[in-house]
Amino acid sequence: MADLSIKDIAEIAGVGVSTVSRVINNHPDVGDKTRKKVLQIIEEYNYIPNNSARNLKRSSTNNIGILVKGIHNPFFSQMIKALEEEINKKDYSMILHYNEKNSNDIEVAIELIKEKKLKGLICLGGDFDDLENNQLLNLKTPMVLTSVNIIEEVDKDAFSSVTIENEIAAFKAVDYLCKLGHEKIGIISTGEGDKNVGKLRLRGYKKALVANGIEKRDEFISFAHYTFESGYNAMNELLDRNLGLTAVFVTSDIMAIGASKAILSRGLKIPEDISIVGFDGIEYSKYFHPSITTIKQPIEEMGRKSAEILFDLIEKKKEQQHVVFKTKLLERESCKKLK
Repeated sequence: MADLSIKDIAEIAGVGVSTVSRVINNHPDVGDKTRKKVLQIIEEYNYIPNNSARNLKRSSTNNIGILVKGIHNPFFSQMIKALEEEINKKDYSMILHYNEKNSNDIEVAIELIKEKKLKGLICLGGDFDDLENNQLLNLKTPMVLTSVNIIEEVDKDAFSSVTIENEIAAFKAVDYLCKLGHEKIGIISTGEGDKNVGKLRLRGYKKALVANGIEKRDEFISFAHYTFESGYNAMNELLDRNLGLTAVFVTSDIMAIGASKAILSRGLKIPEDISIVGFDGIEYSKYFHPSITTIKQPIEEMGRKSAEILFDLIEKKKEQQHVVFKTKLLERESCKKLK
């Protein structure tokens, strides 16, 4: 048999090219069963990765980077799956990098591009408010910012983006609660300090209250991060204030699930005592009991579009693109109409 390529090994093993690449490079993020299978095939077909060829491949930047903000949000897990499928179709390798909360997203992105000699980079979440045009232009590496809010001052010709109308979507969620007759509506948000999407969703909440003639009250706001635990703690803080809330809007589903757990742990019922609306539309929110009403983002479509835009830039088919997806309110079991 002629010399096999890494693509041939991937097809025989029934895995993606990037998975074979991670096995060859001894990356830890491959399951033991998959790793063993790939290594057996490599041995059986006497496939010897050529270091110089691999280094040449890297120098020709045949890698696509995926930079993810945080490691807890399953919203991005679903998107990463769609991205990997699209990247594999193009015979590129995907390099996944998680950026912790306190790290500077721009600096990490630039370092990742240089260190891994990336052909392109997709950033999922993160704070890019301090982005300077020359930082991207000097790199000359295509970049797509997905689920990221970018301030108007930044030149949109320096990058591409895929996002939703966060403020409008949040308005829709809170307006729905208002139309059900709720007036004492709390919010669990990542807050104004979250320069990414948190401030937009908080703004949408406030505008919906004003539009429905309801007074904004600071004590109805509790802050959290994108984890189950922080949503649980934030809801307990609201309940401890004895505000008489009849509903709460939570700006991510994982925080909404944590908040729901806190409500139920107090012996309260959803939606009989408190209605709740989440944000994202992840699978967990559907199978929680009661199922959580939420704003659904088209997660997989956003991932696929991000990859499509990036390869259009790499192949110089199109200029920078800025795509805004619409969201949908999914009415489930967690909301009650007041008399």
